[in-house]
Amino acid sequence: MPAPRAIAVCAARRILYLPAVRMRIGSIPVDPPVILAPMAAVTDLPFRTVAEEHGVGLTITEFLSAHALSIGDPKSHGKLTASLNGRRFGVQIFGREEDALAHAAQIALAIGASLVDINMGCPAKRVVAGECGSALMREPLIAQRLVKAVVGALPPEVPVTVKHRAGWDQGHRNAPEFACAMVEAGARMITVHGRTRTQGFAGQADLEIIRLVRAAVPTHIPVVGNGDVVDVAGYVRMRETTGCDAVMIGRGAQGNPWLFARIAAVAAGRPDPGPPTLEERREVFRRHVALIGELKRGPRVLHEVRKACAWYARGLYGCNKLRLEVWSAPDTEAAVASAEAYFASLIERRTSLGLAPEADRTEMNGAAVDEAA
Repeated sequence: MPAPRAIAVCAARRILYLPAVRMRIGSIPVDPPVILAPMAAVTDLPFRTVAEEHGVGLTITEFLSAHALSIGDPKSHGKLTASLNGRRFGVQIFGREEDALAHAAQIALAIGASLVDINMGCPAKRVVAGECGSALMREPLIAQRLVKAVVGALPPEVPVTVKHRAGWDQGHRNAPEFACAMVEAGARMITVHGRTRTQGFAGQADLEIIRLVRAAVPTHIPVVGNGDVVDVAGYVRMRETTGCDAVMIGRGAQGNPWLFARIAAVAAGRPDPGPPTLEERREVFRRHVALIGELKRGPRVLHEVRKACAWYARGLYGCNKLRLEVWSAPDTEAAVASAEAYFASLIERRTSLGLAPEADRTEMNGAAVDEAA
């Protein structure tokens, strides 16, 4: 079995030195080697666009039911969106019916998808109850048939990829064997989330199981590590420990698209530019909200704006108060106004306290304690 590739880190300068070979999924380059994870009700077109504008290597749509797409469900088709300006993107589908998955893959191809990813890792009860998502890790032969059906429905230049978990539970951690079976069926990239289905999102992702998958899968097939990467250090740790070819980031990207720009710099051997200033955070918040207004319609727009307000304030001084305000806001204008006032107050407070432009909640809270004393 191949050993993990060497990655050297210079901690003092926060630089990661990577091999010269760039990751590819088939003929598709992924540079930097970081992918936005598909997340239900999160990775819509505005979210993906902000991530792309901050340098993510590839985005994938939120996961979609193959059955719903194949029968023309309007809600599902409304979530099947091509990236703006011709950027490459993938579509993730789930199901256990060969014909529906094949049809859904062809629908994805018709809107310009560069690849089709099959979800075999979702732990949600409603998905597992239909024997889809991570339930398929208990049925590798059926999973292989599904991969073969999708591969057969697409032209050879469009890769079919699979995302799965460490296994069903701690007693059935079959990720290496399962990954090899999916590659045998035609998968051209494997993404492994380092938790079992029964863990859900609790506990810590196991990097060792991802390392074992990388060691088991043929070297020409990229393996992507997923789970608990919320900062540059997590990215470095994932790649050092597992030898994976790329990292997939999900929840760590919510309100934090700068993470992709920081990883892009580090992966290219440049210094980590560090966290954004409050002004930079406010500007990207405005961009995200503007994209929601431009690209979304219907009653959920207010919900999406509320989420964006909360995401971009996360980790900052007084963020809980803002979150309560925006979730009680009667309309998008009121929610955005609350967020704007919040950022203005933080900038004013930072200036009055003489803090650095990138001051975080710890510094703000420390200043508040000093004032109270």
